[in-house]
This record gives sequence, C-alpha cells and structure tokens, in this order.
Amino acid sequence: MKIYISADIEGVTGCTHWDETEVGGHGYEYYARQMTLEVAAACKGANKAGAKEIFVKDAHSSGRNIDHGLLPRNTKLIRAWSGGIYSMVQELDESFDAVLFIGYHSAASKDTNPLAHTMTTSLDYLKINGKIASEFLIHSYIAAYLKVPVVFLSGDKGLCDQVKRINENISTVAVKEGIGNSTINIHPDLALDLIEKEVEAALRKDLTKCLIELPQEFLIEIRYKNHKDAYKSSTFPGASRLDEHRVKFSSKDYIEVLRMMNFLV
Repeated sequence: MKIYISADIEGVTGCTHWDETEVGGHGYEYYARQMTLEVAAACKGANKAGAKEIFVKDAHSSGRNIDHGLLPRNTKLIRAWSGGIYSMVQELDESFDAVLFIGYHSAASKDTNPLAHTMTTSLDYLKINGKIASEFLIHSYIAAYLKVPVVFLSGDKGLCDQVKRINENISTVAVKEGIGNSTINIHPDLALDLIEKEVEAALRKDLTKCLIELPQEFLIEIRYKNHKDAYKSSTFPGASRLDEHRVKFSSKDYIEVLRMMNFLV
C-alpha cells in the first residue's frame, strides 16, 4: 500500500493556545514534537497494515515542524509550501491507496476548539454549498476528486463528529475536546497508542467504503473579518461581493474552486 498523511498541529493533544503553535512561542517545541510523534504513530499503524511507502505533508504554518528522524525509514516528508492548489495534500494523486489526517482541527466559527480556523485566521467562516467547511473538508474533497479513500482522522472531538456525519466509515480518534477557551486532552502516550491501533485497523477494512462523494457543483461563501479583504477578493474572476464582509464564488469544477481558494483564502 501507498499511504498519504497530512498533518497539522492545532488538533494535537494538549495544544490549546496560539503561542504553542508558533515558532518561538511558549510550548511550541513540545507540541511540534507531539505532532511528530502522532504522525509517527500513524506511520507505525500503516506499516503494520502493510504500507510500503508513506508520504507525509507537514501542513502547519511554515511546513517545517516535523522531525523526519523520528519517522519510519519508508516515509517521504514534504516540507514547506510549493504554492500549488492542493495545499495541505500537495503531491496527492491517484496512485495512493488511502489518505490519513493527523492533528486536524475544527473550522472557523466553530466553538469546539480554541484554535478553530480555516486556512487562515482572517476568516469568520468559509462555506461550501451552505455548510461550514473545515480544512479537512476542503482537502478530503481533493481526495474525492482523485478517488482516493479518506480512512482516518485524529484531532478535536468537534471535527471528529463532523467527519462521522460526512462518512461514518472513516475512523477517528478524538484526542481533545474544546470547552470555551480551554481544552480537555487525553494523555499524549494514550493518543499515540490509539492512533497507531486505529490506523492499522482502518487500513485493514474495505477502503472503498471510505470514498467521499464529491458534489456536482460548488457554491462558496467566504466571510472575512476585515472588510478590505472582501473588497480585494471580489476582484478575482468569477467572485462577487455579497456585502461588506462576504464574497461568493461558484463553479462545477473543484479545481477552479481550489484555484480561487489559493488566491482568496
């Protein structure tokens, strides 16, 4: 099997405030290591299930957080950002057997993680076809476009619950729960054990049941915190303002949606 892992930090157990996610911030080094270890646990589970090759995208901030030396030897680590439209799943293609998401978090406007956001902290929300969209949904639709099953996600409970509503066959591990500006977290070692165990089990199941259905058309609504961002974004071809803070964009081609997001989000 050839496996793809996309990893973020805001859904890692314990990580609660923004300074813990930023280089130089209090606690960053600890949580970057925990991010690495949770990815390593997923890799171990994948290898137990028969993975031969694993691509890992470091998909947080600079894209330079994961210590490759702590991952198995059959991994290839994608660091930093190419600028391409696949963003957090850069290099994903039809050759992969499954996609895993590690350390993912709730979407902007949700109250289930103090670090909830979607791609950037400058948005109040991003909707796809009238529903609040998370970074998971945006990138799982890329997997759907490529017909690659999405089999596993770890992160906060709010996002895990949303994933189950999208496809109940996707395995999840909730390592934390957001309560106001706080989090309730499972022990970091328990998180590693659960991720390794559940990834192995997920990859031994019928992966075709984890294929996500791609909508036939897309209506995107973006609400910016700052009105000037909405004004600027409304100049993108095909985009228009709904009001001082919101823009819309529609297309039947998800690649065009991704191209728009690459410039507007």
